[in-house]
Amino acid sequence: MLCAIYKSKKKEGMYLYIAKRDDFSDLPSALREAFGTPAFVMLFNLAGQKTLINADNQEVMEQIKQNGFYLQMPSQDDWLFTIEK
Repeated sequence: MLCAIYKSKKKEGMYLYIAKRDDFSDLPSALREAFGTPAFVMLFNLAGQKTLINADNQEVMEQIKQNGFYLQMPSQDDWLFTIEK
């Protein structure tokens, strides 16, 4: 299954995966607003042998089939919350 990957210009580390390039019809309006104007990154074969860096290929594929999209949120940087003594 091919998917199109977009990054958010509003939030660093937020990525959107959809089944068809430039088809955002399945996205809720609140998500569209929060995500901002999507910047195309690439097409990716979820069924191929390459794996995504910060997401599970199978989970992404299932979410796209069920919801029409998969939203990858930025990872938390634990070191930002560390207090030095």
